[in-house]
Amino acid sequence: MASSSSLVQPSVRLPSKTPSVRRFALVGRTNQSPLRLNPIRISVSASHRTRLDVQASSAPPMMEEATSGSRSSTVVDVDLGNRSYPIYIGSGLLDEHDLLQRHVSGKQVLVVTNTTVAPLYLDKVIKALTDGKPNVTVESVILPDGEKYKDMDTLMKVFDKAIKTRLDRKCTFVALGGGVIGDMCGFAAAAFLRGVNFIQIPTTLMAQVDSSVGGKTGVNHPLGKNLIGAFYQPQCVLIDTDTLNTLPDRELASGIAEVVKYGLIRDAEFFEWQEKNMQALLSRDPSALAYAIKRSCENKAEVVSLDEKESGLRATLNLGHTFGHAIETGFGYGQWLHGEAVAAGTVMAVDMSYRLGWIDDTIVKRVLNILQKAKLPTTPPDMMTVEKFESLMAVDKKVADGLLRLILLKGPLGNCVFTGDYDRKALKETLHAFCKF
Repeated sequence: MASSSSLVQPSVRLPSKTPSVRRFALVGRTNQSPLRLNPIRISVSASHRTRLDVQASSAPPMMEEATSGSRSSTVVDVDLGNRSYPIYIGSGLLDEHDLLQRHVSGKQVLVVTNTTVAPLYLDKVIKALTDGKPNVTVESVILPDGEKYKDMDTLMKVFDKAIKTRLDRKCTFVALGGGVIGDMCGFAAAAFLRGVNFIQIPTTLMAQVDSSVGGKTGVNHPLGKNLIGAFYQPQCVLIDTDTLNTLPDRELASGIAEVVKYGLIRDAEFFEWQEKNMQALLSRDPSALAYAIKRSCENKAEVVSLDEKESGLRATLNLGHTFGHAIETGFGYGQWLHGEAVAAGTVMAVDMSYRLGWIDDTIVKRVLNILQKAKLPTTPPDMMTVEKFESLMAVDKKVADGLLRLILLKGPLGNCVFTGDYDRKALKETLHAFCKF
């Protein structure tokens, strides 16, 4: 067994104890009991879904090491009863063939990837799937790269390949790429033959810390982002941190936006660690990245285990996303990366929280500072108008009975609310403060 401190090098400053996970507030729900992390294997029991206070143990968590060959990986469990699955995190995991093979039950595999990732990792993944398995056949479909291709037309290419190669219900789809590939492959797996197994192999920081975990799948519509999709959990998530070596700097920074989010909404000590180690993250220090990925996955796994279908608590993971999705849709899919839009959206959400009197100005300044350090945008593009924001936010998935619900910070750092109970004047003021028209 290894403690979390054994997973990082001394050059990276770590919290003296496990980052405390602070209270989520859902309007009208209070006095819930705390949840402690399993000291042996990071997991959250699905039986605790009614509890809204999520708090880590005061002692450093013990991480299970899944050993395969000469390497070992950290394992974070997403506990959803009989649909639970592991997240493997480590260096060189694509060379540890057993990790993938143990999650493939049939003899047919379809790898879904894109034109950027395929030349880098497709052959390695095919080898991992077939090494010592002569009866396993692997097909692949290579999609164009980019958010603008996350649509139904591109999705049909996955179905075309699956049908033409006569894949059956025992087949496994494998998502090899970033968030777009993961979302599309997962949605295809959910729909093909009314559901087949799939595996996530995320190759971007954004996908590793967020989109590959939790089972959100889908495609965009011209009128809104991620409006067509399904909740569909993978068999496992395999995060080979070595894939970040080929990730462009802009994509790396985009992923950091989601890392920052976890600190703001529920994990204040993790946020403080980020403030001290942002340069290490940007310079791709392996220890810093491994810790950030691990801690982000722990946070995501806890929330998903408590609220898989986003009935309330899970929505808090969307801090800044309502503003950010409006930017992505209004500016044009792919013009800004998802994390760039979320970063600007987070600043807007924090600004609104301050205008409501729910946080003090020190949090506003710290958020602005850390996102600027990460080289992320902190204002929306000039073409975004107040009217455009309002029209696009009106079709956001979090609208209920015509009421726009938002994730906002409230109280000390690490606390947030998901609510529609706020002064609309503050939203108007924030939009006018960030838009020229």
